[in-house]
Amino acid sequence: MDADIRLNADTANALATNLAKLVEAARFRVSDTENDPLVARITDHLDRPLLNLPSVTETFGAWQHVNIQRGLDAYLAAHSPDAEWFGIAGAGRNHQDLVDMLTDAALRGNFHLGAVDYRTVATGPDSATEAVQVGLVNSVAPDGKPIVVGVRGPNEFRPPQTTLHVIAAEKATATAARDEITRLMKEHNAFRGALLQFDVSENRGNELLSYLHRPRLAPEDVILPEGTLETIEKHVVRGSERNAALIANGQHLKRGVLLYGPPGTGKTHTVRYLMSRLTEATVVVLSGRAMRFLAEASAVVRGLQPAVLVIEDVDLIAEDRSMRPGSGPLLFELLNRIDGVDADADVTFILTTNRVEVLEKALVERPGRVDLALEIPKPGPAERERLLRLYARTVDLDLPDPSELIAELDGVTASFVRELVRRAVLRELDANPDGQRVRLDTDTLRDTLRELTGERQELTGRILGGR
Repeated sequence: MDADIRLNADTANALATNLAKLVEAARFRVSDTENDPLVARITDHLDRPLLNLPSVTETFGAWQHVNIQRGLDAYLAAHSPDAEWFGIAGAGRNHQDLVDMLTDAALRGNFHLGAVDYRTVATGPDSATEAVQVGLVNSVAPDGKPIVVGVRGPNEFRPPQTTLHVIAAEKATATAARDEITRLMKEHNAFRGALLQFDVSENRGNELLSYLHRPRLAPEDVILPEGTLETIEKHVVRGSERNAALIANGQHLKRGVLLYGPPGTGKTHTVRYLMSRLTEATVVVLSGRAMRFLAEASAVVRGLQPAVLVIEDVDLIAEDRSMRPGSGPLLFELLNRIDGVDADADVTFILTTNRVEVLEKALVERPGRVDLALEIPKPGPAERERLLRLYARTVDLDLPDPSELIAELDGVTASFVRELVRRAVLRELDANPDGQRVRLDTDTLRDTLRELTGERQELTGRILGGR
């Protein structure tokens, strides 16, 4: 009895499976997917069945979406200025690859002709444009043969990347078109000459490349020991004519700069000044959790010379291997990236650290990696007075004889002096809320100093770079 029940169940399952296959096959024949407007838009242009068409695909980081769009805009303007984009409609398209959706459309008719999806991408600190998120366009290859170009941009359902597809009757045709588009991407790169920073978003750890406003700093805004800023600037800021002369005399351009010293002494401020001077260079900044994008950042600067890669707190990834055996994959990445840049490349690596004593010797002691290492120390008496006057330049500073106050500030950092002035201004604003211009005198500054260095503020003072 049990055997008969199992036999009947198996027979029923087999019958149901075969019936489903029959219905599916019948649906394929009835649907006539080759005449679907989406499929027909491609097959009519390429004059070949969709399933017989090869495609060439290249995947880029999500941050390259803007450059893919710029490269495509330039390509279409040159080869098919009247071409119009078209999109794909259908359930689940956020999860599927573009070519997979076209294959599904040809086989099952699950995707159809639809509107183009666009995504807003930044082109500068305060500017943006619309880039194709999911879309296709009919065009021609450089040799005039027909092609279809498609873009699949990043979204929250997919990996953080943008994919470029080129479909043609022959692979060589698609490859030639892809190569020309990528060449135009470089030629019209939106990152050229920009100040950029890699970061990681809180949403699934997606990588970001953000534009920053370029600082505007004058030499008098940077207070360092005499000759220090001039030495750094002479080493880093070089014009194209000087670079050409160096190459003509058989000398390399690539340089590595290490700025070290206690926290708050002005290393980052000095780097910001260099950014303000390097107006024609592409500058990429890495710090903190974004250090894992070292390879991507290196690729950006290599492709957009003249360029600078700034790595803040480099000790986070370049600690001496003897201190922590078996660690440091990013250390090897850093060494390889510096070594991988050609000597005649106009690329500068600027590294900063608060802990120079823990740095890997292969980084700081091998010629060709770091060729200028300068300490940014705590300010001496002359620098402390200049810092005081710099940070108080927007108020009335009444210091007939600042020597005693300057002596009391012995051992503090530039950050401490800045906070001292800020708190003194707040103190005066609280005491005189009538809107009169703030006036700082010796007594006000000394009272504020005692407040910052008192027992209740001891930790605050240390954090700010006090004695």
